[in-house]
Amino acid sequence: MSVMDRTSLDESPLADLHTIASQLSIDGYRRLRREALIDAILEKQGGEGAGESSPRRRTRTRRTKTTEPAEAVSEGASSDDAAAEDTRDDAEAEDTRDEDEPAQRRRRGRRGGRTRSVGRDDAPEAEAKEEAEEAREEEEQVVEGVVELLPNGSGFLRIHPPEPSDEDVYVSAAQVKRCELVAGDRISGPRRAPRRSERFPSMVRIDTINDRPASEVAEGTRFDDLPAAFADERIRLGSEDPTIKAIEWLTPFGKGSRVSIVGGSRAGKTEALLRLARAIADQEGLQVSVALAGVRPEEISEWARAGVEPAAAVSFAASSDAQAGAVERVIDQARRIAARGADAVVLIDTLDGLHQSAARKAIAAARNIVDGGSVTVIATGAKPIGGETTVITLDIALASTGRFPALDLAASGTIRPELLVGEAGAEAIARARAEALEG
Repeated sequence: MSVMDRTSLDESPLADLHTIASQLSIDGYRRLRREALIDAILEKQGGEGAGESSPRRRTRTRRTKTTEPAEAVSEGASSDDAAAEDTRDDAEAEDTRDEDEPAQRRRRGRRGGRTRSVGRDDAPEAEAKEEAEEAREEEEQVVEGVVELLPNGSGFLRIHPPEPSDEDVYVSAAQVKRCELVAGDRISGPRRAPRRSERFPSMVRIDTINDRPASEVAEGTRFDDLPAAFADERIRLGSEDPTIKAIEWLTPFGKGSRVSIVGGSRAGKTEALLRLARAIADQEGLQVSVALAGVRPEEISEWARAGVEPAAAVSFAASSDAQAGAVERVIDQARRIAARGADAVVLIDTLDGLHQSAARKAIAAARNIVDGGSVTVIATGAKPIGGETTVITLDIALASTGRFPALDLAASGTIRPELLVGEAGAEAIARARAEALEG
């Protein structure tokens, strides 16, 4: 990069000065005022420009030859001062004045010299122009579109849904959470232009959600404060798979149930959850999402091949906090769906790698909201977490020998099954359990 003198730097826009300071690795250059920034650039790059910005060095040199005040010598303003110098010093001073007289005038103006008004007349106009340019660049433009959420909790405002485009606007995870956004919401608000290293513009704030003020949506009743009731609307599976049929009729669950599929290693918990996902995914009115946390890498690929794309997936190599974060993002989305009056189902494989508090929080998110929506959570684990309304226990002895359904009826059960299958259905379940215990 070529060395620039003070004149060139004074005439450069602030954005160019920032670029030069960045290339010179000047720390904290964005916090410096314009004049201090120019001084820092000149000092950093050295050379001719730095020499021009250091009048005090010339002052000290001349002090050895004269007793005149430093200000008079540095300004070189009077003929009396020049007469006290030798002919060569006069010539050098004259050359300096002729070579860069505008820069010297500006410098004297900053030091409070006799030509101070010249520098101050120019500075406000230049600074005002730069501020106006920056204001135009940051001018907010109101946009409207449909929200598409990403697995990490953030999202995009699709201007031309459903296809992405270069006009799309980034929505931060904090805005998604604060405004309780769900996929498909239509929102509007001002955006800002992308900054350095950013590809897309970003939402400044969200003003409306589905034609309602965002403040009304965000300030609604907290999800945890919504009244809940036991599940009373059964989720019908309609599968011919023997294990899924046994689950549907002997351990029924409904919208808002907390369900654990438990058993020892290799009891078939993941396979049972995958088959449940296939049976539930096609049902109208249910928004199904899958969170894989702490599973084998091969199982992540297996879910995708089965046509059930996970909303979040981390292998068992991830930390407990990372696994909890993946589950929490999916649960938060389901809670927002239920708060809007819709029904969400979250399938989690598995809770074993999570801290106990995180696992309990995930399973506790399920509820049947009175006169509202619901969140159903179906999760696998080595043992029940506590608080489940349905526990499905798989028998490793039956599964390992290929005898299906591999349910341990004695250890399985549903709380208040009569709300889901009626009194007659609840009695049939009790008889089947009794027969299993006698056998």
